[in-house]
Formats: sequence, structure tokens, C-alpha cells
Amino acid sequence: MGMHQFIQGLNDLELLRRAPGYFKYQEHTVAAHSFRVAEIAQLLADIEEDDGQKINWQMVYEKALNHDYTERFIGDIKTPVKYATHDLRQRLAQVEAHMTENFIQNEIPARLQARYQRRLSEGKDESLEGRILSVADKVDLLYESFGEIQKGNPESVYTEIFRESLTTILQFDQMASTRYFIKGMLPELLNEEFLDKPRLVKLTQEIIAAHQQTK
Repeated sequence: MGMHQFIQGLNDLELLRRAPGYFKYQEHTVAAHSFRVAEIAQLLADIEEDDGQKINWQMVYEKALNHDYTERFIGDIKTPVKYATHDLRQRLAQVEAHMTENFIQNEIPARLQARYQRRLSEGKDESLEGRILSVADKVDLLYESFGEIQKGNPESVYTEIFRESLTTILQFDQMASTRYFIKGMLPELLNEEFLDKPRLVKLTQEIIAAHQQTK
């Protein structure tokens, strides 16, 4: 029992397409997404550290790099389907957890299993590093959807993904890095030139206003 299957799985992630089943101008793989999330998490963690927070950098990188590794077992399921019902989401999570447990027991050397139990478990927990992962994951998804909107993709799903991503990001607005994204990065993104700019700007303003009213 070596680590061959783990490394082989990295090749599988290069073949797994994000948002399957929808027309898109630019394809994204799960492997590329994991790299981008790691870079975004690094930026967010820098901002948190500058704000006086103590960062466990090992956990930042472990969570970000590995957060979608287990998609090699069940694939990247369409976002609207994945979140259709709480029961379905739980069932998918149970299947994924069971397959991950079997993979660790059968393919990871015993002396490394505890580490990979940690790395391949759900990383979006209540720790600061887990919350950074939650935001970083949605920031990348928001940028993916924006890229399709900017190119004039007629699929309405990308507007819904943009909405869901921003709504989730705003739930973490107690974090300095989230406030930095909302006040600094998001305005720059919306300042880009694209045909549907007024509609997306209006939608963004409505989402932020609705969030502020619930606080």
C-alpha cells in the first residue's frame, strides 16, 4: 500500500469539469479550482493576520488544497442539484464520506492515515481557517460565474451562482478579509466592462442591501 492512488487521483481532478451540464465559454477543472482557492485563501489569511488574527498556515493550505479532492469519487454535481434539498445534500455527503473512509483505509499507509483523515475531511468548519476556506471557495465560484456573465453567456444559471456566492460570502462579514473583498475587490470586479453591467451592478447592490437589512 503506497500513495500511488492518491497521486493518480490528482490526474482525475484535472479531468473533472466544474458546473457540468451547462454551456460555458471557459472550462474550469476541479484541480484548477483547488489551486485558485489555495491562492485566494492565502490572500484572505494575509488580511486576517494583518488584522491581528493568529493564523495556522498549515491548516489554511491543507484545507484549501484538499477541500475538493473527494470529488474524484462522485464528481462535481451541479450546484442547483447539490443544494436542492437538505436531505439530498446530507445523503451526498454521507456517500462521499464513506468512499473517502474506504479510500484512506485501503490506499493510504497506516502511519499517514490520521493526517489524510484530517486533510480529506470537511474543511469548512468554525475555525478561522475553516471560515477562510468557505469564503475563498465562494470567491472563486463568484469569479467563475462573473467570467461567463462578462463574456455574454446566455445561461441564467451563472447569475444565480453569482447571487448564491455573494450571499454566502456576506454571511462572513465579521471577518476582515470578507470586508476587504466586499469593499475593495468586488467594486473593481464590477468596474470591468461587459454588456450586462448595469443589471449585475443592480443585483449586487440589492444583495448587499438585503443582507444589511437582516443584521
